[in-house]
Amino acid sequence: MNRRKFVKIIGAVTPALVMPLTSFGEGGSSNFPIVITTWDQNKKANQAAWKVLKSNGSALDAVHQGVMVPEADPKDQSVGFGGLPDRDGIVTLDACIMDHAGNIGAVMGMENIIHASSVARLVMEKTPHVQLVGDGALQFALENGFKKENLLTENSKKAWKKWLETAKYNPMTTIEELEKRIHKNHDTIGMIAIDQQQNLSGACSTSGMAYKLHGRVGDSPIIGAGLYVDNEIGAASATGVGEEVVRICGSHTIVEAMRYGKSPEEACKLALMRLVSMKGESYAKNVQIGFIALNKKGEYGCYSLLPNFTMAIVDTNGEKVIHAPSLFS
Repeated sequence: MNRRKFVKIIGAVTPALVMPLTSFGEGGSSNFPIVITTWDQNKKANQAAWKVLKSNGSALDAVHQGVMVPEADPKDQSVGFGGLPDRDGIVTLDACIMDHAGNIGAVMGMENIIHASSVARLVMEKTPHVQLVGDGALQFALENGFKKENLLTENSKKAWKKWLETAKYNPMTTIEELEKRIHKNHDTIGMIAIDQQQNLSGACSTSGMAYKLHGRVGDSPIIGAGLYVDNEIGAASATGVGEEVVRICGSHTIVEAMRYGKSPEEACKLALMRLVSMKGESYAKNVQIGFIALNKKGEYGCYSLLPNFTMAIVDTNGEKVIHAPSLFS
């Protein structure tokens, strides 16, 4: 299941196993640190993040190292190297990162650089700005030592050429055409971590919707949509049809709901209900959004519009996968 294909899926949904961890008092909890990510396929990314966390590293370093794993994986056709291109055959990447102090950085529509998350972090740490786009993002990356690389692999190129045979000039039609790859690929990686100092950070990275209009940007690099962190409250991240996540400022909406007492799962559901209320049930049943959330106490949860969305977790108790509850079957 991925953002390029998030339409009606028939099947039962396993109830979410949202497991509240022991609330910490002075001195913290033995359950910290924690890392969560969108999709069970991102367990490898979680393990990379966990290596940082268990060595008393920062949540920021952990999420950065974590999302770099799928960014460099040519078999992952939705993030970084090997990502499916836009309708013109060009791979463009989007990413953002946010730390516990409210520092943010993002790149959008960047070409030829594998690790978009690394460039986003440099935007955060080396510039007075928070977002760089297109050629400007590429120029900044090159000035900071990154090397241009061809991101279009042979497998992704073949998939694009096959799409061209019957493609309409509307990228949204590709949702159905990607159905065959539903169990082979996942989507945008959104990752959130809380470290041993009980600080939160998050990162999000994607190659965007397959065969999109050139220049299209979804929710993933937009702070407040694809990712949001408030170190006093918690953090949230999104996957799915980015246009719909942006429409409801999804991740910020979830964090604000947690601020006013909602559990992570309840907050994720509330954000999805906002889209249903705004656009109607018949509309919402034909798109997919999946949210993950983690609060300051170490409680986590997830929810999606349609079935088959999963969240992967690693904490001091080990790793697990949660099958998200969904609004629609």
